[in-house]
Amino acid sequence: MTISDQAKEAITRVLEEGDTAIDATMGNGWDTVFLAETVGPSGKVLAFDVQEAALKKTDKRLERAGVRERCQLVLQGHETMGEHVSGGVGAVMFNLGYLPYADRSVITTEGTTLRALETAREILRPGGVITIICYRGHPGGQDEARAVWQWVLAQSDSLQVDAPQDFPEGDGPFLLALTM
Repeated sequence: MTISDQAKEAITRVLEEGDTAIDATMGNGWDTVFLAETVGPSGKVLAFDVQEAALKKTDKRLERAGVRERCQLVLQGHETMGEHVSGGVGAVMFNLGYLPYADRSVITTEGTTLRALETAREILRPGGVITIICYRGHPGGQDEARAVWQWVLAQSDSLQVDAPQDFPEGDGPFLLALTM
């Protein structure tokens, strides 16, 4: 099972039809489609990215999947999600790093990601889940991944945390999950 499949499995355990979900890092739109299919026709998905190319690719992918009407694509960073939804969110997905097949200098960063995670925690409904895949094989990736891993471990007093106790060695991706 891929790391992406593991994140989706964690989400399908808690996300219900009619829920609101967030793709914090829309990228090429694969997770946006997954979330839209999972929340069903009565649900809503908000997807964030700072690159116009991501919105265009995702828009086309959602149209082809027949789920565009339940999605709101936002050309802003994930740290702004609190400006678009105030609570009741069933799941928030993060894939940290850069947009595949695009400008690799445009990356998620520690500062905006930590702000986004704080907001995600605040808007999550009881029983909701946050999944974070940390890709770190690019400049800045290790630092962001370590900061996110430390933040996740610090949430164990208020959320159920699924994270390695020791920071994973190497530069491969790893999954973190938090459940309200």
